[in-house]
Amino acid sequence: MSFRLSLFLAGCWTAVACQNPPATYDLIIRNGIVYDGSGAEGIRTDIGIRNDTIAFIGDLSAAKAGTVVDAEGKAVTPGFIDTHSHHGSNPFRNRESIAVLSQGITSILIGQDGGSHFPLAEFYRKLKDTAVAVNIGSYSGHNTIRDAVLGKNFKRKASAEELKKMKALLQEDMDAGALGFSTGLEYDPGIYSGGEEVLELSKTAAALGGRYISHIRSEDRYFWKAIDEIIRIGKETGMPVQISHVKLAMHHIWGQADSLTGILDQARKDGVQITADIYPYDFWHSTIRVLFPDRNFSDLREASLILKEITLPENIILAAYELNPAYEGLTLAQIAAKENKPAPQMLTELIARIEAWEKEKGRECRESIMATSMDETDIRKLMNWSYTNICSDGSSTGRHPRGYGAFTRVLGHYVREEKVLPFATAIYKMTGLAAANTGLYKRGLLRPGYYADIVMLDPQTITDKATVQHPHELSEGIEKVWVNGQPVYESKKATGRYPGMILTRQKNK
Repeated sequence: MSFRLSLFLAGCWTAVACQNPPATYDLIIRNGIVYDGSGAEGIRTDIGIRNDTIAFIGDLSAAKAGTVVDAEGKAVTPGFIDTHSHHGSNPFRNRESIAVLSQGITSILIGQDGGSHFPLAEFYRKLKDTAVAVNIGSYSGHNTIRDAVLGKNFKRKASAEELKKMKALLQEDMDAGALGFSTGLEYDPGIYSGGEEVLELSKTAAALGGRYISHIRSEDRYFWKAIDEIIRIGKETGMPVQISHVKLAMHHIWGQADSLTGILDQARKDGVQITADIYPYDFWHSTIRVLFPDRNFSDLREASLILKEITLPENIILAAYELNPAYEGLTLAQIAAKENKPAPQMLTELIARIEAWEKEKGRECRESIMATSMDETDIRKLMNWSYTNICSDGSSTGRHPRGYGAFTRVLGHYVREEKVLPFATAIYKMTGLAAANTGLYKRGLLRPGYYADIVMLDPQTITDKATVQHPHELSEGIEKVWVNGQPVYESKKATGRYPGMILTRQKNK
């Protein structure tokens, strides 16, 4: 692979390993096939850890440690970094983070799709007082900030004074250590923002050394304009920009992955630091209302277009439908048959019922769908793009299996079974590249001086078990996980330790 940032590769760790090692360690992992996260092939060697840091990599057969683990030839890798995660919505109720650790993930980046904890400084204070098992970093979310300023009157462009207030709130989050600025431009209230609003806020984040990550304005009808928008932000701000869960989510644009990567490669040649992340499924999980970008929910012609070009009635599953839980787990086609109505009409009525329920109750209805909209060939090509890292876009409570199986699915299905990626490349896309794409400090590589986020796994057995029917099944093949030198996962169980750190932009520790 050509993408090896000098930031991560300065110095040769094999040369460091030739020096005389200290005599004792807190932990030694012996006899593992070590994949360092750079994309290099694995080598059989040992790793010595002191406190939260990797102290030595090399022959430690004569050294001693408080704890010695024999990897028995299993793969030993950096902890995986989930660059687009929703596992941190309430980490204090799920401190053990079993959905994350069971995939080998040791760091999650939240505040995605424009939604973040608010204010971020308060969330970080709580996280400092009540640590969790994994490392957590966050972006500052555009939709959260916009909601705080515009409130319920959000279906319009912001005024100059409102934009000024949003910039001030973004500044506060950046001062608290936000990694950068995130947007979810297919969602309310961000969908109503103008391009200039997003650009001006991005400039605020860029001036403070931040990054931009975006669920772009369209993943289907207006896809190419949305790509132009994120490239423009990267060009005019000079900041790194990342496309969240990159996809071609409309039948009409299937097969155009090469065109997309060609545009992105050209942007990079022109100086735009654009990257992407991706999850390994052809179906997504979101609100049912995202299907209507013009918010014309009662338009039957639009509903018919959706059910022809975006997804099919049999490929939409109601993941949550609070006003009628009996419909949860059913497809739109099944619900339409049950009510003896055409699918387009059924789609518009489901949304109309949600809006009526929300008006009556005075709060948002818990609703979401899973819908198949992507082509497998495109997924494979986009996953192989040199600047695409792996993410989950998952949560610990959602019905999409990506919350429990995204990373292990890549290693089992796409690497071992389908050979879409070499094993070392896949590890790189989960670790070294993920850290590079998000600016994390001393994470993502196995190097002396780096934090000891480490996974021991079996490449021959690793596989995801989570399905749509059983989305919370633990994966197989992840044998041990350490976060900052502490054991947090073993034998498919959390250890009850909470060594996770807060990942901030300034120090990432």
